[in-house]
Parts: sequence; structure tokens; C-alpha cells
Amino acid sequence: MKRFCVAILLGIMIASFSASYSAAEEKPTASASMGAFSKYIWRGYELSNDSVVIQPSLTVGYSGFTMNLWGNLDTDFDDRDPATPDKKEWNETDLTLEYARKFGPARVGVGYIYYALDGVDDSEELYLSTGFDVFLAPTLTVYREISHAPQWYVKLAIGHSFELGKEGMSLDLAASVSYNHSDDDAFTKENSTEKYRCFHDGNLSAGLKIPVGKYLVVNPVLAYSFPLSDTAKEHIEATSYSGDSDFLYGGVNVSLSF
Repeated sequence: MKRFCVAILLGIMIASFSASYSAAEEKPTASASMGAFSKYIWRGYELSNDSVVIQPSLTVGYSGFTMNLWGNLDTDFDDRDPATPDKKEWNETDLTLEYARKFGPARVGVGYIYYALDGVDDSEELYLSTGFDVFLAPTLTVYREISHAPQWYVKLAIGHSFELGKEGMSLDLAASVSYNHSDDDAFTKENSTEKYRCFHDGNLSAGLKIPVGKYLVVNPVLAYSFPLSDTAKEHIEATSYSGDSDFLYGGVNVSLSF
């Protein structure tokens, strides 16, 4: 928690410095959102059990720098202990710091993520992302865990938006695949001492972007998460609440930008 507070302080300092530097050239941006979803799925893992999750987010940015705070509230948290009743619980807060620049059609970003987790060790990641402003907007992001479970997580994502009748309204389609390469002796394949290294999870999603006035946007979304290999299937089944490896879930996100 101490390192998390230091990271937040660093983010505030960066944001404050950025906002005070060359203020006449570019205005800072800010956005806030609140999402409600039927499941919490992260990188193919089922992190909630038959409960609605509420996920607020706050982002500020200036001149290529962004800071984001994101959280997860499980409205009926299952701690996997039959002796204790399920209850509402705030079980995760993430801080993301990023700097990104555009080079023609390419966007390159570097960032840091601190995952403040309830009941398990906190985690930290560094990442590098490269995206292109072309058809399907391909983006490759490489994450490296640097805290206690060293591993690489590589994600390739594509997406496309189709404009609908109303001005600003669109149908947004996205897809992603990933590869997980563990360097941690404790993170192994199921029933094996071999490190977990395989194509991990895929995700398909469809959402609507519905502007409401000048600043508000409503985004209903439906998504499907699935394993990309037999190794991933066995691992995800072993860690999930339901014993499944593929998940259909959805919800609504409401965002305010100013």
C-alpha cells in the first residue's frame, strides 16, 4: 500500500507539472466513467461469481501524459470460503500512468500500472504499446510484471467503428488475442512443473456508442472471452469460480468528458 500511495503521489506530480507547462499550447483533458457489468473478466480470468460488478474510472491527461484511477466493487463478493457469507466488497484499485506520442499514423505509448488488490499480493507492470491509425486500428501491447510474479503478457487488438444514423452514434466492434510467457517457477501449467507459456485468451466485443448531449456518452457492450489453447483452457477452468473457460458477459458504461 505504501508503494501504491507513492505511485499516486508521483502521478499527481506529473499531472500537475504537465498542466503548468505550456498551458497556452494545449488544454488538459479529464473524463470520468461508471460501468456496471454482469462479470469481471480480466485477461480471460473469471474474477467474480454470479454478481454485478461496478467499475468507476477517472482519467486526466495533458500533453501526452495521462493518469487513470480505476476500481472494482463486487456487489456480492465470493471469497471461496463457505463459512463466510458473500458481501459487497471493494476489492481492487488500479493506477495507470502513461506517456504517449504520435508519429504519423503510429501511436507509441509507455506506461506503468499498479494493481492494489484485496486478499492477495499487489502487482506492478510496465508496458509498451504501438498502434496504427489505419483500417482495423491494430495495436500491439507488451506487459511485463515486475513485482512478484515475473511474466510477459503480449496482446494484439483490432477494432472498427461503424457510424450509425444519429450524429456521433456508432457500433464498435473489437477483437484481441494474447500470449502469456511466465518466468515464475510458481506459475506453471496444470499438473506440471513446466512454466506457463502459451497462447492465452481471446476476446470479442460489440458495443454501441450513444452520445447524450455534449459531454455524456452511454456505452452498452456485450463481450465473449475464450481460451486460445488447451493449456490455457485447463488453467482458466482450474482458477474460475464456475469451472468454465469461456464467458459471455455484458453491461453498460456511462462516461463524462470535459
